Amino acid sequence: MRCGCLVEEHRVLPAWRTQAEDTGPGSSSGGHTMSRALLAMILIVILAAPGCAGHRLSYPTPPLAPRAGDLVLEQGALETKSGKYRADFGTLVVPENRSDPNSRLINVPLIRVPASDSTNRGEPIFLLEGGPGLSNMKWRPREYLLSNHDLVMVGYRGVDGSSVLDCPEVQKALKGEVDLLGESSLRSLGAAWSACASRLRDSGVDLDGYTILDVVDDLEAARHALGYERVNLLSLSYGTRVAYVYALRHPSSVFRSVMVGVNPPGHMIWEPTAIDTLLVRYAELWKRDPKMHARAPDLVASMRHVLTHMPRKWFPISINPGKVRVMTFILLYHRTSAPLVFDAYVAADKGDASGLALMSFMYDRMFPSMMCWGDVASKAVSADFDPSRDYIAEMGPPEAILGSPLGRLLWGPLHYGSWPVRRLPNEYRELRDSDVPTLLVSGSIDPSTPAEFAEKELLPHLSRGRHVVLSDMGHVEDTWRAGGDGLRLLLTSFYDTGVANDSLIAFSPVDFQVTRSFPKIAKLGRGVVVGAAVIVVGGLTYLGISLAR
Repeated sequence: MRCGCLVEEHRVLPAWRTQAEDTGPGSSSGGHTMSRALLAMILIVILAAPGCAGHRLSYPTPPLAPRAGDLVLEQGALETKSGKYRADFGTLVVPENRSDPNSRLINVPLIRVPASDSTNRGEPIFLLEGGPGLSNMKWRPREYLLSNHDLVMVGYRGVDGSSVLDCPEVQKALKGEVDLLGESSLRSLGAAWSACASRLRDSGVDLDGYTILDVVDDLEAARHALGYERVNLLSLSYGTRVAYVYALRHPSSVFRSVMVGVNPPGHMIWEPTAIDTLLVRYAELWKRDPKMHARAPDLVASMRHVLTHMPRKWFPISINPGKVRVMTFILLYHRTSAPLVFDAYVAADKGDASGLALMSFMYDRMFPSMMCWGDVASKAVSADFDPSRDYIAEMGPPEAILGSPLGRLLWGPLHYGSWPVRRLPNEYRELRDSDVPTLLVSGSIDPSTPAEFAEKELLPHLSRGRHVVLSDMGHVEDTWRAGGDGLRLLLTSFYDTGVANDSLIAFSPVDFQVTRSFPKIAKLGRGVVVGAAVIVVGGLTYLGISLAR
């Protein structure tokens, strides 16, 4: 799962133009862009977490008497931050539940950006975003991939298209005031999951039609409708699971597959031991920086102390321990945000809890509306839920440093509620051999999709697989944005020749120096609020005096 991936909303423009997300290798990033990244992150957190609503775009109208497999295409322009591209915008008609002959039909959107060189066109590249619960229609085309490949985005059913699994009940429960990871909160979330599932089913939604297998069959239907013999796959995080299942289910349809931030079967959950391993690794890197070591000789000990004795208020601002834990884990995803977390914990260990207060505040404005929660439930539960596990106890063992906050938050409530969806057949829930040429790309400090799972579990089952681990890189955004020329060569060489050339991959150490820290921002925000309150009170007083005259 790729929680914490924040995306912009599309802006629908005339003539089928769309403002797409700035996503993809080649975006500028570096160790000293912390202040710019931080400001952007704060703005995104407050303004741009789209939930389900941000994924509904306008596409061609399906036929009056639609049949499964129908595809309506209209030409237009895809406008992104980097340029404007000629594109085909489509609506694909698919059955909601392919195992039910009487299933209703739903519509899935599609965008195809043709290769710029039509004389040397290779297999198209189908793009698969992370999630679940996020749109697959927000990729930004890359010139070096477009030079000889069509790029295709097929919407994720449950998020994109005519059937959206929106769950306002869950969104509301995620905003509770009690400890987010406590029993009362988890019970409320369990009831919310059950209530949302019941409402969707009562409205005619067949939840059994919203699994990874159904997404894969949508991709295959799009391949067939577009007339492609074989396709390449480029997948991120959760999208890598979709790509893996696609290669198992339709091996003759897949030419080559690149997986960035690999999620093998069984890992749509975050295990506490893997998170502890990451924190210990970060602590080792921290010690190598003399300035950081002088601030806190033992980073893990500082975090343990704060997590065990977390304050509940900073001035009038409440600090919710569970929300702080969830935000801690989300911000560990990327090497540009992880130092902000460590800085806040070290400050809190010295008596300044302002950074924790800001993290708790940020949670309410980001996380509840970040995902399309019904889609998260359908895809995750059908793929990896294990009813024999006690997720509440296992995700928060007392000896763990942080535990697994998201694991406890998203899987624990299923002890008190349910999401009735069919499980994937065992052949797609377990590791199986594949001879599809596959390139795995991981970051060595990725807490969401640890490199060791790709290396030890998935790679042995790929007879034509290769794994490239990028040192001191985190989850997808790190490898995807900071890879630069190295990642470009890695991808183009693999798609063009089948051999991944990693000779230009450059090492860049983690920079723990924080310019605009969470404590500074929290105190600045407090000052602004206090100042605004003084102005308002002064204005009202003046108005009252004026009226009294």
